[in-house]
Amino acid sequence: MKVIAAMSGGVDSAVAAARAVEAGHEVIGVHLALSSNPQKYRSGARGCCTIEDSHDARRAADVIGIPFYIWDMAEEFHEEVVENFLAEYAAGRTPNPCLRCNEKIKFAAVLDRARAMNFDAVVTGHYAITRENPTGKTLHRAIDESKDQSYVLSVLTVEQIQGAIFPLGDTRKVDVRKEAKARGLYVANKPDSHDICFVPSGDNAGWLRERLGSESGPIVDQEGVEVGQHRGAYTYTIGQRRGLGLSVPTIDGSPRFVLKVEPESNTVVVGSREDLAVSKMFGENPVWCGSAIDETPTRGFVQIRAHGQPLACTYRMDGELLIAELDEPILGLATGQAMAIYDGDRVVGSATICETQS
Repeated sequence: MKVIAAMSGGVDSAVAAARAVEAGHEVIGVHLALSSNPQKYRSGARGCCTIEDSHDARRAADVIGIPFYIWDMAEEFHEEVVENFLAEYAAGRTPNPCLRCNEKIKFAAVLDRARAMNFDAVVTGHYAITRENPTGKTLHRAIDESKDQSYVLSVLTVEQIQGAIFPLGDTRKVDVRKEAKARGLYVANKPDSHDICFVPSGDNAGWLRERLGSESGPIVDQEGVEVGQHRGAYTYTIGQRRGLGLSVPTIDGSPRFVLKVEPESNTVVVGSREDLAVSKMFGENPVWCGSAIDETPTRGFVQIRAHGQPLACTYRMDGELLIAELDEPILGLATGQAMAIYDGDRVVGSATICETQS
């Protein structure tokens, strides 16, 4: 097959590209330029869209022996990921930009462009497994539980999964680094990327204040009594305890947690830890990684964070909403996060959490 290897400049994508060559594919390496001015986002090794990353990707392609190009995806990235991130926080929700980037950039814009150029698939260094079935490919967890990325890939459609190749899903990260070293790849010991790639220094709250303003407002308890002031309601997230700076303590000295963010009134609501308990979640805009589900209650698991534990649940559709009812309640679930549904290790699909109930 003719394939595009998306090369971020890290060890995983480099080894994935090398394995694609060994598998007999005709491979071209591509690095995605996500900003017309990369230093506007981040410089250094903390993110995944720096100038250094592009140089590392090119060096890896040279060692592997494949052609290498840089694709300008800055406009698409800003519109689909950065603007979405701002809009979600302005609405009082907590988004996951890595999911949006996978959905809108790496497996939508890139795959569309690759197919327009007569390529068959896109290869990435994500830790996940696809399996061939009579009805097409299905998406599954990687064998390395600590690095599994099936959660952030749960936004992919059946068609996108069909055009994706994940060579690392059957390998542990420690062995990927050993393989990279054996192949003579400069990035063998490069640290993993972390934090949000377009937020300087990892200061999410400061970055949001610069763009959305820092209008102060009340922090209130569940009875509406003001207990403090904030500097921008959108910089708070459900379950947050630190940094509240409350002026009115509780009678027994117990800590308060953020329960709700209300952008329209610029208000943050706080309460006790027990008030964070969630037993039922509702998700909008569901995406199916295989056959769509219906209103029939089905046993499975739901995951709400990239490296969170799968939670036993019963899931079903109710109109246009995906509903998951948990066997045991959890604390601190924010709207805007993704809920990924699993049948064992197979990804059923995902949706964006729009409402929760205790």
